[in-house]
Amino acid sequence: MDTKELLKKVRHLEIRTRGLVNQVFSGEYHSVFKGRGMAFSEVREYQIGDEIRTIDWNVTARLNHPFVKVFEEERELTVMLLVDMSGSQYFGSQQSLKRDVAAELSAILAFSAMKNNDKVGAILFTGEVERFIPPRKGRSHALRIVRELLSFEPTSTSTNIRGALEYLNHIQKKRSIVFLISDFMDEGYEAALRIAGKRHDLIGLVLQDPRELDLPPVGLIPLRDAESGEVRWVDTSDRRLRTAFKADRLAVQQARRSLFLKSRLDAVELRLDRPTMKPLADFFRMRERRW
Repeated sequence: MDTKELLKKVRHLEIRTRGLVNQVFSGEYHSVFKGRGMAFSEVREYQIGDEIRTIDWNVTARLNHPFVKVFEEERELTVMLLVDMSGSQYFGSQQSLKRDVAAELSAILAFSAMKNNDKVGAILFTGEVERFIPPRKGRSHALRIVRELLSFEPTSTSTNIRGALEYLNHIQKKRSIVFLISDFMDEGYEAALRIAGKRHDLIGLVLQDPRELDLPPVGLIPLRDAESGEVRWVDTSDRRLRTAFKADRLAVQQARRSLFLKSRLDAVELRLDRPTMKPLADFFRMRERRW
């Protein structure tokens, strides 16, 4: 992809997500992801209706007139996007690849953080961490993240969620809001997920393509593993095979749900054959009510 085409795609994605950020996500983002607490801002004269407990008695005594302390929310937060860029992210039986949806989700979250004056950073990973973008503020930085996502070409096709989470814990000591965007087609990351979930406010965004759950009965076809490159011929007209395949995928799905539930972490499942932004918006509203 040349520079002109890349800039065009970045601009298109910014325009496409701007309305969603302004109309849907910005208010919920601010309400759901609160700051670290309340910080003293100033004192002002007491007004009828002010909370008596906020009176600053030292200033009141000195000026012989009641004054109250004013506090403001310490708003600044750090948002980290952990984005799976492995081979399976290049799959999509619908209008978009999982990688495209991940980029759009990342753009919405980055611009929401920017709009609320929060820092945002990103970790792009495959079988290893391939790119780390330190968290910073501002529109130009949010656009950089989008640009990196759109132009990224991985050197590995495998997935290592555990390695990405361990890297996060190593470089991000401050508690952050972490969005882990992946199809979670990996194993052995359970302990790392629990540890990261205790250190950070971790939310899983699970990308799901319907063809990864149900095989259509279209006869003998070659199936290629996007991560290992292995090709296997499968007779999809065999009902028992399709049933066993679906049962296996459902078991993996249930194990992941159970892991997040037991770890007391949130996860949002996003199917590529349905509008992907609605479940995220619904999750924000649900979490706002919970808080």
